[in-house]
Amino acid sequence: MDSLAFIPSPSTGVLYLGPVPLRGYAFCIILGVFVGVWLGGRRWVARGGLPGTVADIAVWAVPFGLVGGRLYHVITSYELYFGEGRNWVDAFKIWEGGLGIWGAIALGAVGAWIGCRRRGIPLPAYADALAPGIALAQALGRWGNWFNQELYGRPTTLPWALEIDEAHRPFETPELATYHPTFLYESLWCVGVALLVIWADRRFRLGHGRAFALYVAAYTVGRFWIEYMRVDDAHHILGLRLNNWTSIVVFLGAVVYMVLSARKRPGREEVVEPAAVAAAGAGAPEAGAGKASGEETSDTVAGTGDEPDGTSGSEPDAESGSKSGAGADESGSKTDAGSGKETAADKPVGKPADKAADTADSKAGADSSRA
Repeated sequence: MDSLAFIPSPSTGVLYLGPVPLRGYAFCIILGVFVGVWLGGRRWVARGGLPGTVADIAVWAVPFGLVGGRLYHVITSYELYFGEGRNWVDAFKIWEGGLGIWGAIALGAVGAWIGCRRRGIPLPAYADALAPGIALAQALGRWGNWFNQELYGRPTTLPWALEIDEAHRPFETPELATYHPTFLYESLWCVGVALLVIWADRRFRLGHGRAFALYVAAYTVGRFWIEYMRVDDAHHILGLRLNNWTSIVVFLGAVVYMVLSARKRPGREEVVEPAAVAAAGAGAPEAGAGKASGEETSDTVAGTGDEPDGTSGSEPDAESGSKSGAGADESGSKTDAGSGKETAADKPVGKPADKAADTADSKAGADSSRA
C-alpha cells in the first residue's frame, strides 16, 4: 500500500548546538507556553486586569501542569516504565514525549489556584482569559509528536498521510510506511477551538469560568474521534480507549458546569483583579483635587472680572478672608466678611487697578480684625 503523496517525518528530533541538545518536542512545548501566556495576558488586560499578572501566575501553573501531565502519562502507561525489562528512570525523561493533557490541566489548575489566591484573583476569571491560549499551546505542542514520530493513527494512503520510519512503526504493520497524522488533526482542531472560544466570549460575554468550560467541552469532542483513530498502545474499557472514556466524562462535566454557572451567576465579572481597581482609583483623587482647585481659581477670576457690579467681585476676597482666619472667632470672621463686602460695594467698579485695591483693602480689614 503506497501513497502518492505524504507528509515526511523529521530525520531526527534532536539538533545539537555544540554539546547542548535542542529537542524538537521541548521546543514545541516551550513555544506553546509562550503563545498561551501572551494571548492570555492580552485577554486579561482587556477584561480589566494588570499587565504581567497572567505571566506571574503562569510561574505556578506551568510547572504544576508539566508534572501533572507527566504523572498522568506514567500512571496510565505504567507498563512502559515499570514492566519487565523496563527502566523506571525513563519515567523522568520528559523530553522523549509523554504528557497527558488531562493531568496537565488538572494539576496546572492547582498551580493557577495558588497563584490566583496570592493575588486575590478569582480562578474562574483567570481560566476564562487563558482558555484560548491553552488551546493554541496544545496546537503547537502537538507538533512535538511529529518530531518524535509518535501518536499517529491507522495506516492510510491519503495525500496527507504521515510517513513513519521503520524504527517507529507498530509491530503489527512494519511493512506499512504511511499513517493518519493524528497530531496534525488535533493541532488543527485546537486552533478551531481557540477561535470558537474567542468568538463565543465576545458574542455572549462569557464569565465565571464558562469560556474555559467551553474550551474543555469543544476540545474533548475532537479528542474523542482523534483518539479513536490512534494505534499506539492504550488501556481499553468496554471496547473504548481510556482517553475516550476520559473525554466523555470531562465533556459532560464541562457542559453541566456551563449550564449551572449560567443560572447561578449570569453575566461576567465586573472586577477580575482588585489590585487593578485600586491602582486606577489611586489616581482619581489627585485628578479630582486638581480639577476642583482649577475650578475654584477659574470661578474666582470669573467672579472678579466678569460681573457687572462690584458685589460679586468682592465675594471671593471675603471667602478667602474667612477661610484664612479658621483659627479665629467665627463671629469675627463673619463680621470681617460682611465689612469686606460693604467696603467693596461702595467702591466703583470698572478698572482692574481699582479692583485690586478693593481686594487689598478687604484683606487688610480682615487681617486687622483678626489681630
